[in-house]
Amino acid sequence: MKIEYTKVGDYYLPNLYYPEETRPIGFWGMLRKEYLKEHKSGIYTYLLLTARLDSYLADLNEQAQECFELIEAQMKSSEGVTEELKRQNPMEWVRHCNNIRNRAAEIIK
Repeated sequence: MKIEYTKVGDYYLPNLYYPEETRPIGFWGMLRKEYLKEHKSGIYTYLLLTARLDSYLADLNEQAQECFELIEAQMKSSEGVTEELKRQNPMEWVRHCNNIRNRAAEIIK
């Protein structure tokens, strides 16, 4: 493996190339990235320098989104939030759905 360098002033800096991540980082990945930056700077720097940060965040986002959807579906079924309620009383249905969504998001966080 040959490393290429660029001269900047009196110093030679390595040319670093990172593989592009095609999967989206998403909401949960961005939350984790900010947490790592603020509270776990060593882990953040390590993942960034080893070019694994984006794939780590994309994996985490996928897992968190799956858990969120599962928890949301379970809460809806256990609390009786159905399409029938949506037809009978749309505002009550929206209130229940927003409440469930917020609680599921807090669980994931």
